[in-house]
Amino acid sequence: MSSYDVIVIGSGPGGYVAAIRAAQLGKKTAIIEKYSTLGGTCLNVGCIPSKALLDSSEHFHNAEATFADHGIDINKPKVNIKQMIKRKQEVVDQTCDGVAFLMKKNNIDVHQGVGSFKDKNTVVVKGDDGETEIKGDKIIIATGSKPVELPFAKFDKERIISSTEALKLDEVPKHLLVIGGGVIGLELGSVYKRLGADVTVIEYADSIIPTMDSAMGKDLQRSLKKLGIKFNLSHKVSDVSRDGDTVKVTATNKKDEEVTFEGDYCLVSVGRRPYTEGLGLENAGIKTDDKGRIEVSDHLETSTEGIYAIGDVVRGAMLAHKAEEEGTLVAELIAGEKPHIDYNLIPNIVYTWPEVAGVGKTEEQLKEAGVEYKSGSFPMRALGRSRASGDIDGSVKILADKNTDEVLGVHICAARAADMIMEATVAMEFRASAEDIARICHGHPTYTEAIKEAAMDATAKRSIHS
Repeated sequence: MSSYDVIVIGSGPGGYVAAIRAAQLGKKTAIIEKYSTLGGTCLNVGCIPSKALLDSSEHFHNAEATFADHGIDINKPKVNIKQMIKRKQEVVDQTCDGVAFLMKKNNIDVHQGVGSFKDKNTVVVKGDDGETEIKGDKIIIATGSKPVELPFAKFDKERIISSTEALKLDEVPKHLLVIGGGVIGLELGSVYKRLGADVTVIEYADSIIPTMDSAMGKDLQRSLKKLGIKFNLSHKVSDVSRDGDTVKVTATNKKDEEVTFEGDYCLVSVGRRPYTEGLGLENAGIKTDDKGRIEVSDHLETSTEGIYAIGDVVRGAMLAHKAEEEGTLVAELIAGEKPHIDYNLIPNIVYTWPEVAGVGKTEEQLKEAGVEYKSGSFPMRALGRSRASGDIDGSVKILADKNTDEVLGVHICAARAADMIMEATVAMEFRASAEDIARICHGHPTYTEAIKEAAMDATAKRSIHS
C-alpha cells in the first residue's frame, strides 16, 4: 500500500493547486480523480469551455453587428456550431493536458478512480482496473459541486439541460428558455443569443445577478436587453415539461398569475450543490451542515483532525479562484507556514459582454450593516477608450468609508471588467483610500481610467470627464 504525506481527492482548480503547492513544499503527494481528464468542472465543463464559447460567439456577433460601423464590409457570416464546439473542446483538451504535465513536473502521483474514505487515513480508489488503497498523513477533499436539479425539472440531458449539456449542443436553439438569472444562465444565454437564438430568462428574484451590487445588475440587464434577451423577473417556476422537441415552463408572476413559456431547449441554472456522494465521509467522522457542505474550521480543517476540505464543498462562494486560494492555504498550513485568505477580497465576475466584476462590499451590504459610506461612479460612455472600441455600456462604482475614505467595495460593469477589477483588489489589499486611487496616474486612453474617475467622484465629486 502506497503512503503519502498529502492525498488530494479531486483535481479541479482547488485540488490540483493544493497538490502542486504541497509538492513544492516537499510533501510526497497524490491526487485522485474519477474522470479520465484532470481539471474538474472548471476546466472540463465550466469556466474554460464557457469562456471559449463566449469569445467565439462574441466574434460572430461583432462580425454580424458591429463590423460595418468600423468600416469592415463582409458577406453575411454564418454560424458553424460544430466547429465552434470543436474549437472549445480543443481549448479544454490543451488546458487539461497542461494540468497533467504539471502533475508529472511536480512528481505527483495521479490515481484515476473514485476515492472514498475507509478510515481517517486510508482512501480506497475504485478504478477501471479494480480497487487500490492508499494512506495519507493529511487528506484534502476538493470534490467540487454539481448543478442543482429542480424536483419538477429533471435533466433529460437532451432538451431539459444543465450547463454541462449547454456547452456541447450540436445546434443553435430556436428559443432557449433559461431558468435562473445568475452567472451561468446569463453567460450561456448570451452565447446562444449572439448566435441567433431567442433567449428568455425566467428568474425568481426581482433582479438578475442578485448576489452582486444592484447597480451592476441594472447596467447588465439594460445591455442584455439591447442584445435581445427577454427577462421575466419575480417569476416562480412550478413545472417544466417536454413534448417531443418542445419544452414548456410554467411559472407564477408577481401578480400571482400563472404564465407559460415554450422553447425547444430549457437550461436550468439555479445554482450548484456540493458534491460529496460516495466519499464515505461517515467512515472518517466528517460532519456536514444542513446544506450538505463539509463543516470546516477557519483553517479549513474538518471535524476530523488532519482532513481538510476546500472549494465548492465548503462554505462561501463557489468560485474557481477561491478554491485555488484555499488549496494554497491548506498546503502551506500542512507545511507549517502561516498563510491567510481575506474572503472579502475575492472578486466575483460575470463573463457576459459587458462583463461584470465586484470586490468587497456591495452598497446593499453596507446599508444593512449600518456602515456610513460615500459613493462615486463613472459611466463608461464618457470614456474615450470605450467610445473608440464601441463598448460604452456600463459604469464603475466605488464605495468608501465616509470618515476614513478607505475603499470598501468596487463594482464594475464594462468591457474587460474581469481584468479591471484586479486594480481594485490590489488597492483594497493594501487598504487604499479613494483618494489614493484618484491620485494614481492612469494611462490614457484605457478602460481603467474609469476607476480613477469614480474614485475622484467618491472623494469630492470632482470627476473630470462626467
